[in-house]
Formats: sequence, C-alpha cells, structure tokens
Amino acid sequence: MSLGYRVVQWSRHKQVYDLCVGGGIILFLTVFVLVALLRSGGAPAPEVLAIPAPGACAIVLLHVILCIEPLARLNPRFLLILYNRRHLGVMTFFVALAHGLLSIGYYHGFGTVNPLISLLASNTNHTSISAFLFQVLGLGGLIIMFVLAATSHDFWLKNLSAVTWKRLQMLAYVAYAALVAYVALGAMQSERASIVASLLLGGVALVSVLHIAAALRERRGDQLAGATDGWVDAGSVAEISMDRARIVCAGAERIAIVRHASGVSAVTNICAHQGGPLGEGKVVDGCITCPWHGWQYRPQDG
Repeated sequence: MSLGYRVVQWSRHKQVYDLCVGGGIILFLTVFVLVALLRSGGAPAPEVLAIPAPGACAIVLLHVILCIEPLARLNPRFLLILYNRRHLGVMTFFVALAHGLLSIGYYHGFGTVNPLISLLASNTNHTSISAFLFQVLGLGGLIIMFVLAATSHDFWLKNLSAVTWKRLQMLAYVAYAALVAYVALGAMQSERASIVASLLLGGVALVSVLHIAAALRERRGDQLAGATDGWVDAGSVAEISMDRARIVCAGAERIAIVRHASGVSAVTNICAHQGGPLGEGKVVDGCITCPWHGWQYRPQDG
C-alpha cells in the first residue's frame, strides 16, 4: 500500500478467530441441510437446500454480531469475541451474498431480462403484505452490508475519521431491520411461516433485551456519586482492582480512573481508534489496553 500504510498482518488470535468462525459456518450449513433432508423424508431439489441454507446462516450471524457488544458490556468474558467482530461482519456479508446470488440466479436468471431488472419489476403489488416484493428489502440489506464490509479496514477508519466511520457502521441496524423484514415477509410465502416467524421474533427480542440491559447498566454507571463544587466522588482507590479501571461520569464526559503499578491515573474513557471504552479494558505491559482492538496508552500521560 502507499506510504504510511502496511499490509494487514493476521496475528495468531485473528487466525484462530477466523478458523473458528469459518468452521462454525460450515457446521451450520451442514446441519441445516441434514435437518432439511430428514424433515422432507426424501430427496428435495438442490435449490430447496442451497438457497435457504446460507440465508439462514447469514441472519443467525447478524444476530450474533449485534449481540456481541451488549454482551461484552454486561460480561467481560465476551470481549474475546468482540475483539475481531469486523472479521465476523465480513464473513457474514459473503454468506449473505451467496444466498442473494443463488436466489436471484434461480428465480430471475433464466429469462431474457436482466436478473436485477426482473427482480425489481416482476412484482408491483406493494399494497399486500403477504405478496409484498420482499426481495427488494433483502437486496437493500445486502447493499448496506457490502458497504460496511468494504469500509471495514482501518484504511477507511483513518481517512473517514473515527466519528464518521462509526456513524457509517451504525447502518448495520438499518440492514438488520431490512433483513428481518425480508425473512419475515419471505416466510409468509411458505407453510413454514409460523416456525420462521417464531424463531425470528425470538432473535429480535434477544437483541432488544440485551441492548436495553446494557444501556440501563451504563446509565447507572453514569450517575454521579455525589458531585459538589465541581468535584466528583469516584470512590476509594482500594475499590479499584489492580490494573483495572473505574468509569465515572463528569457531566457529558466519561473518565476512566486506572489503578496501576505506578499509582492512579485518570484518562478519557474514549479510545482514539474507534471510540472504544478504555475503562472496560486493563493494563497490559504497563499500558492501558482498549478491550475492542488492543490500542494501548501510557497511563502517565495518556
């Protein structure tokens, strides 16, 4: 790459992470096909298995992605999964892309019209929920996922700025809403609607509950423990574990008070990389280490 950038280096942790995710995807697809074969009691057409399998895998992965961050805030054990979440997002896009290509190719690829034009023009019944052109919602969600995957590299983070990049990544929730509607409306076209709807509703409820729980916990942490004359009572130093931090809120700013071998330091809780919560990390090799992607800061001067 150009001066100032270097080729991405996959650490052992990233390699193990990617192997686990890839193995999990293969396992899911295998189990999905086997279960479908058992339920059918025969030998269904290949497209009956090839199209829904990656689609189901992609929507499950998307739920996992959206659950990781609130889980990590509720329990630090999940930080290990959060660390390389962008890898998981890129893999989810490719699985969703496989489903999209198979769907468009099978349902719209055998005519004389361009498959995309056929998809957009084949159904103009937008007033009926059961007959709604749900494929458009899936296409829209897939396009957003492509943008997120294409800009996931730190090259874009650096050139777009952390704030702009983070706002762009928040489009994942828009993609999620579109794909949930795509699955729900698509399920109405078959007899499995009740099963799919129940599973999908459970997934949406899980994502919502986890985000609400994490927000409530963070809000409780933001409440001041007695602020008088501009001073904020952050508690006793003994209450902070060694090489850990306590997050306090002073007005609109969150501060991480870190206890380390040289004493106690107060730094901003916002990591300069992606706005990660420094106070939820720990001191590693004498440096405050962000739990999201491992950026490190000297506690003496930030």
